[in-house]
Parts: sequence; structure tokens; C-alpha cells
Amino acid sequence: MLNFPNQSRVFDSTRHAVRFWGHDSAMEWSFFVTEEALKRLQPNMARSEASLLLAFDANRPAIYAAAIKAYKRERRGSYELAVADF
Repeated sequence: MLNFPNQSRVFDSTRHAVRFWGHDSAMEWSFFVTEEALKRLQPNMARSEASLLLAFDANRPAIYAAAIKAYKRERRGSYELAVADF
């Protein structure tokens, strides 16, 4: 079962996304929430690194739910959560 014990998240400027990690037993998986997806979750968000991280924090339940759905659909090395995932 996928869970998120590590509350860390970082802004990845090359991907224009916030990266976070999920764990299933001993395996760790990388997830990326795109800037556009965060803007959809929080429309009034500024497009700064700090604002993106705050938007992530404010929407963790929805982001984690989308991550679990993506993980159940298909197993990959990493997952990108885009607007269509929300």
C-alpha cells in the first residue's frame, strides 16, 4: 500500500513541478505535481517557488489521492501528476 511518511517536497525548476516521495513497503517512488496542476488546485497562486510549495502543502490530501490513483493504474519509476489528474 502506498503511503507518504516523508513530508518533504522540493521544487524542481527543470520540470516546473513539485517533487515528493511515496513508499510501498521498502520501495520509494518519485512523484511530480506540475505547476499547472497546482494552479488548478489553487487558482490565485503566484508562480514563485515559495507559492508552489505552499499550494502543495495546502492541497496534500488531493495530491496524495491523485498519486495513489496513478500508482494503482500503472507501476513506473516516477509519476507526473498533471491537470487531468485533478
